[in-house]
Amino acid sequence: MEKIQNKYKVLVNEKLSPQYWRMVFDAPDLAGEVNPGQFVHIRTDDQGLQPFFRRPFSVYRAQKYVEIFYDAIGPGTRLLSLKKKGDIIDVLGPLGTPFALPPASTKQVVLIAGGIGIAPMLILSDVLKKKKYDLVLLFGGRDRGHVYPMKEFKDNGVKVHIATDDGSVGIKGRVSVLFDKINKDPSSTFIYTCGPNPMMKAVQVFAVQHHIPGQAACEEIMACALGACLGCSIETKHGFKTVCYDGPAFDLDEVKFH
Repeated sequence: MEKIQNKYKVLVNEKLSPQYWRMVFDAPDLAGEVNPGQFVHIRTDDQGLQPFFRRPFSVYRAQKYVEIFYDAIGPGTRLLSLKKKGDIIDVLGPLGTPFALPPASTKQVVLIAGGIGIAPMLILSDVLKKKKYDLVLLFGGRDRGHVYPMKEFKDNGVKVHIATDDGSVGIKGRVSVLFDKINKDPSSTFIYTCGPNPMMKAVQVFAVQHHIPGQAACEEIMACALGACLGCSIETKHGFKTVCYDGPAFDLDEVKFH
């Protein structure tokens, strides 16, 4: 799979909710190479060295254009939120190991995301909708400000269920209160998850209990994004592995969530 470093024009940079942003940039060469679960590394400041390192972003959608989904909470992402239509960004990608497709016997595919962990799920639903699965999204957010309409998921035929910590949208509680939406037949159900480690640990415990296979997209701070610096290493059943190179997608039962 070819890695591309290029400069692309920003087409859209908008707030989807009080908390989350969506950026679209014109990168047809990159769009043709991306698979669900992969990410891009973006230089957020092309005028200086602060911040020095690029920032990783899961690809939210890759059709004619490439889209990312982000939360402007640090210096790099805040700089990114200031980009306007027509601005140029420096992008390296696609990077990382993508999601694997479900087994042939799968009928229900469950996407479980917490907060910014929704980022790799839309491009995944773009691919899975072609297979006629029963697609279900279980999304957990802190409050109303961490939830957005998710129209694109619904357009893909995904059944969306939401839980918020304060009950301002959907059911009150963590995303685990939505686990009753999951078909517990291990031969016909497959789970994908991305979000905070405690949430993915809860998903893992549920999946192991019911022998349901799945994959997790892990999130760590990345410096090189090429597997060289080892700064994003996590513990797995097979020793330490890098999220940027060996992942972000791992088998759900492989990662030791802490």
